[in-house]
Amino acid sequence: MAPHHPTLPTGPDTPGLTEFTVDLTAQEVLRRAQVMAALGPDWDPIEVLRGEEAAYDLLYSGLDAEQQRIHDSLVEAGVLAPRGDGHAAA
Repeated sequence: MAPHHPTLPTGPDTPGLTEFTVDLTAQEVLRRAQVMAALGPDWDPIEVLRGEEAAYDLLYSGLDAEQQRIHDSLVEAGVLAPRGDGHAAA
């Protein structure tokens, strides 16, 4: 049975490996331009961040004692980012 990963032949009669590089700079610039065009002129990153903060405040508001304990342990473990005083919003 043939090996799954045969050894490449080497020697004076075999061609050497050729360096292969790809410059993706132009593609990355085009991709970023397309993303910005898709977001449109009304996109406001500061307002998006405010909306995310409001969503997190709502998500972690009104926790009972056990949920707050779990939240605090997740913050302490580094799973959740600390917010404000390190506790979920009341």
